[in-house]
Amino acid sequence: MSDTTIEQIPGSGAAVEASASDEQLVAMLVDRARSEGVQLTGEDGLLQQLTKRVLESALEG
Repeated sequence: MSDTTIEQIPGSGAAVEASASDEQLVAMLVDRARSEGVQLTGEDGLLQQLTKRVLESALEG
């Protein structure tokens, strides 16, 4: 049995494969951000920082 799920990205028509470990990592990041008082959304929020890093990695690759 696999711990991998396929999730649809809303509005994009694209599917993303997400493993249980990916979901755990996201949960850990959110928990840590909340405990340290980091905003999840908005300017300089966790979501913006993650989006920036993902886009930069994609452009480099």
